[in-house]
Amino acid sequence: MQKIYFAASIAAGRDDQPIYEKIVEALKPYGSVATEIIGSSELLAAGEDLSDHEVHRRDVAWLTEANCVVAEVTTPSLGVGYEIGLATTMKKPVLCLFRPSAGRKLSSMIAGCPLVQVRQYAEVAEIPVLLQEFFSCYGCYDG
Repeated sequence: MQKIYFAASIAAGRDDQPIYEKIVEALKPYGSVATEIIGSSELLAAGEDLSDHEVHRRDVAWLTEANCVVAEVTTPSLGVGYEIGLATTMKKPVLCLFRPSAGRKLSSMIAGCPLVQVRQYAEVAEIPVLLQEFFSCYGCYDG
């Protein structure tokens, strides 16, 4: 079974948590989502009851084991940017989902990276099609 690392804002804001939850559900047919907690309404901006060091060690291990990364990047997050950078260094396929209707501009470091696929969406209903395209084109899904 494929392992998927889902990245999205935690400390930078949880306003899009309902969207994250729907993305996690849409990812499940493609494999195991190591970071399923990102979509949970239980996870607050304060994060988990772990030290920063423990979170870093665990998340880097999950990222290392993952076959690919899917990130919701509408809410800018230093942690998500770090995870995307690590994933590209590890040569993992990366899909970034961005909602321009939120009035934000995507960082050029993400939008301009040739190792990252950026797909824009306006409605959550568009995400399953974007995921299907990504998983069929980038070989991290064998179903």
